[in-house]
Amino acid sequence: MIHPTAIVDPKAELAADVKVGPWSIIGPGVEIGAGTEIASHVVIEGPTRIGRNNRIFQFASVGAECQDKKYRGEPTRLEIGDDNVIREHVTIHRGTIQDNSLTRIGDRNLLMVAVHVAHDCMIGSDNIFANTTGIAGHVQIGDGVILGGMTGVHQFCKIGSYAMSAGCSLIVKDIPAYVMVGGNPAAARSMNFEGMRRRGWSADTISSLRQAYKTVYRQGLTLEQAIAELEAMPASAELQRFIDSLRASERGITR
Repeated sequence: MIHPTAIVDPKAELAADVKVGPWSIIGPGVEIGAGTEIASHVVIEGPTRIGRNNRIFQFASVGAECQDKKYRGEPTRLEIGDDNVIREHVTIHRGTIQDNSLTRIGDRNLLMVAVHVAHDCMIGSDNIFANTTGIAGHVQIGDGVILGGMTGVHQFCKIGSYAMSAGCSLIVKDIPAYVMVGGNPAAARSMNFEGMRRRGWSADTISSLRQAYKTVYRQGLTLEQAIAELEAMPASAELQRFIDSLRASERGITR
């Protein structure tokens, strides 16, 4: 399972069926779960914990120390869940003590070629980050998010679940759940209604979210006024997710 040219530190812990390709390096403090495959020329540094059934392609760098100039070698961590696909030249950095000392990636994410995930990012599950997307430090991303190729995300931004960016977007403010953005700087365009239909959401739910989008983006209300209007609408889990993402914003939402 481990190619003879690979270097695996004795202090790394790999499940019995983990595959490690030629010339890859697995450092001390790395834990890798069952079914995970590491291609050739991959470097994984610890402390890093990687779950089950992940695929990490050639030339990826996972768990390196961050590029934050305040970092002084403190013990920080990276955690990656299960069933993720991490393509060529992806870089994922550990956290810093200025935050929670942790970078975390959930399950079933696809990180395409040359994606960068910086220190202290908190990323959920079922996301797709297209080629050369750059995610700066301390960014929080929910579930089911799609970031188009060459998207740039400013540090400390929050991107709500099922949001979407067009290619070459520059995200400098928070994106509420479901909202589609594009441009430099990114501006709100609509909600991802087609994605909702593909997930089998009911027509009533989609209609409610369409009205919610108009309330926030088309009626000239302050965010506080818009949230009050939304809370008076018939309640649903999907609407509440949108409201919660608005309330969570600290940088201001993308308009």
